[in-house]
Amino acid sequence: MRFSQMTYHHSGKETKFTTDSMFVVQPKFFMYYSHNLMIIYYEKIDQLEGQLEQIVLDGVGMPTFSWRSNPDLQKLFFSYLGIPVIRKQGRPTTDHKALEKMQIFLVARPIVNHLLTMRELAKKIDFLRTGVDSDGRIRTSYNISGTNTGRFSSSYSEFGTGGNLQNVEESLRSVFIADWGWKFAKFDAKAGESYCVGAIEGNLFNDWRYLDAVESGDVHTAVARICWPTLGWTGDLKRDKSIAERPFYRHYSYRFMCKKLGHGSNYGGQPTTLAMQTNLPEPVVIGFQPKYFRAFPAHLRWHGWTNDQLQRVGYLITLTGRKRWFFGRRNDPATQREGIAYNPQGSLADIVNRAMLKIWRQRLCLIMMQDHDALTFMYKEEDEDVIVPKLQEMLVEEIPLQHGRSLSIPYDCKTGWNKGDWNAETNPDGLKDYEGHDERRRQPKVSVIHRLLHRKH
Repeated sequence: MRFSQMTYHHSGKETKFTTDSMFVVQPKFFMYYSHNLMIIYYEKIDQLEGQLEQIVLDGVGMPTFSWRSNPDLQKLFFSYLGIPVIRKQGRPTTDHKALEKMQIFLVARPIVNHLLTMRELAKKIDFLRTGVDSDGRIRTSYNISGTNTGRFSSSYSEFGTGGNLQNVEESLRSVFIADWGWKFAKFDAKAGESYCVGAIEGNLFNDWRYLDAVESGDVHTAVARICWPTLGWTGDLKRDKSIAERPFYRHYSYRFMCKKLGHGSNYGGQPTTLAMQTNLPEPVVIGFQPKYFRAFPAHLRWHGWTNDQLQRVGYLITLTGRKRWFFGRRNDPATQREGIAYNPQGSLADIVNRAMLKIWRQRLCLIMMQDHDALTFMYKEEDEDVIVPKLQEMLVEEIPLQHGRSLSIPYDCKTGWNKGDWNAETNPDGLKDYEGHDERRRQPKVSVIHRLLHRKH
């Protein structure tokens, strides 16, 4: 299936952009001056490298040092600074997780911060150096069997070019722009997995409390109201959201706790693991989970039911009818966590992909990208007020549930001329919340010399 075409602007030259695999997605993007961005990032790395060498060579006293050398990093942290050795599969490591653990040591914190920033910049440069084909297009492959949950995975094209375009970080997305005369609409089922968790628990136990909280419009604020009932809630969603944004621990809000820790707890995350993932002290997580599970006791019942199902029959079936056998050890916690995550993630993957197929069959627009729980389309600008409402309507699928309930997952919609988020000053053409009509006009074409380079520092 050929969905659409895109263009890629690489090093000041207009080139093409395609995607191949089970379908060929060829959305037409432009990449704004990746060469210029790389120069900026290289300069930042050089600046940070100079600062780091001064800290290590003059401050710590190492005679020679390279931040790209693992032996040098291990010698720096574990010998010169005396930090306890962190191991991975029995061997000393200074990978990303190890560096995050070292941040608790004040003596290592400035060095770790430099290394994390430099590695992040290096990743951005690697993306901007992504190769294009001789026809000027960059390609990616979608693999329909790339995961165990039914979600697509994305990787290099069949020609060995391109790469994973599903997980491009936000600061780089504005380099992708629509064809002139065309526009993007991105639809994101942001709380989709939470909807599925609530539907699963309702089907199994006739307990709809979590689905009711999700359907309230802001699940994280709804959860905060239940977990901390004495904060002076008003019943008005907008006002209550501002209450939920009050600090709970340091700079973390009540709403953040419900978002990050609630999501991890839904999937059986233990306090130690969640503390590492969120950089919160473990006692904070331990204090949160009892409140959360008291508010939604069906979570633990669902976890127990899933483990029992794996032990007895060895397979699970999603809300959408996808059956998966589990071949790992059935009493292994890793297998049990996979089982818990499978139903909501697999159900949402099927729901999103079926919506994508339905829209493709109607030929209303061009399908640009499938970003796991989100879909991006391109359409002619003058058709926006007709096309976008039709897409919103076609995306929603009603799935019958037990006890007379049904599941309908809504999608947030943003429109714009590039894939980055809208900012009035730095990215006026970015994706902005669609509220029935977009009054914006696309920024005019300008010469290379005068073009504003949109970026995030």
